[in-house]
Amino acid sequence: MDGPRTLEWIERPLAPLQADELLIQTLHGAISIGAELPQIMATDRSDLALTYPKETGYESYGEVLAIGEDVSNIRVGDRVVAFYGHHDIATVRAAKVIPVPRDLPPQLALLTILSCDAAKGVHKLNPRPSDAVVVTGLGTIGLLTVFYLRHYFGLSRIDAVDPDERRHALAKQLGATRTVTSGNDLELNTYAAALECSGRQTAFACLQEALVPHGQLCILSDGNYDVLSLCPSFYAKELRIVGSSDGLDYRAHADWFLPAARKTPALFKLFEQSVDWSDLIPCFEALQAGAKPLKVFVSYDR
Repeated sequence: MDGPRTLEWIERPLAPLQADELLIQTLHGAISIGAELPQIMATDRSDLALTYPKETGYESYGEVLAIGEDVSNIRVGDRVVAFYGHHDIATVRAAKVIPVPRDLPPQLALLTILSCDAAKGVHKLNPRPSDAVVVTGLGTIGLLTVFYLRHYFGLSRIDAVDPDERRHALAKQLGATRTVTSGNDLELNTYAAALECSGRQTAFACLQEALVPHGQLCILSDGNYDVLSLCPSFYAKELRIVGSSDGLDYRAHADWFLPAARKTPALFKLFEQSVDWSDLIPCFEALQAGAKPLKVFVSYDR
């Protein structure tokens, strides 16, 4: 980005490969719309001191072309997930990549990052299988939160809230037991735990009303939309609220997530649009104009 809403591709020489680094040829990537679009439109409340030029994106999948002399656990030809974003080739530290099986569909590999971010927030609440839990916001992070609650923690009651009814069916396929369009439809004083994934104050307020006394709430949204405020219920019910951002151990999470993901074809439905890398700028322009796919899959095929 050269400025708000101003995108262009820039060619840069690659730095010499260091001893602990990999050279990666990008094969696929993804657009994390909830994070990237506010950056491009300069509306991200979590990044008020914008400086340019600025790169965007953090979900990349590629093949290792070369390894530094100190790298011993990754080989040329391996497939990895990395965090460098919209580059066609990159050098990164070997310790910062997630090795993935070569036969794994790249869409599932790319979901490892946001799945780990969602999992970290769920672990902060550590719900019991018998707990009623509610999730607000059925974007990618909210849907992956539902998936983790069901498939890792084994919860039997997971309610989910999103005004876009088109997302409700996928939420149920990933593990939600009930979906509603408004937080006002939630039962009051019912849920032991809640996860806020929408970035909207209306949802945050409804969750405080819906939690039981001494219930707990994790904010998984990035803080890049509305300013979130505490309500009287927070004090009256002595609620516990925690924030959560990037995941902890992405490689350890991948050991659990990737086998589980192979068994869940519905995860492919998170990618509602596919584009070639050469169409990324028009794609971002369409997103700014109001297009609303859950997630965009990007191909760098040569």
